[in-house]
Amino acid sequence: MQHFTRPDGSPPVNGYSHAVRFSGELVAVSGQVPLDATGAVVGAGDAEAQVRQVFANLATALNAAGSGLDRVVKLGVYLTDLADLPAFRAVRDELFDPAAPPASTLVQVSALVHPAFRVEIEALATA
Repeated sequence: MQHFTRPDGSPPVNGYSHAVRFSGELVAVSGQVPLDATGAVVGAGDAEAQVRQVFANLATALNAAGSGLDRVVKLGVYLTDLADLPAFRAVRDELFDPAAPPASTLVQVSALVHPAFRVEIEALATA
């Protein structure tokens, strides 16, 4: 098992790995939030900007583990407001083939770890 605690370009962590590669072929990526590499919140109040940053963070973690967005098989999406669903879908559809998207779960949550966060996304991918 390989742990990718903080790949270059990813936000700081506190007690978890951004990604873990296991069984040689699978990569689990922790829930990514809209923080840049310095730990600053990106897009406060702007769902689309936050979704873009979260997917950029997912890509960084996946690439460090020898994978990529094109190898994602499952997404777990957490939104604090379902009104942000169109913004999420628009960005997702730019990054994934709408005819063959990954399996997904999307839930609305009452809050995320920081009050400015509107979205968090985790992923499972092949290596």
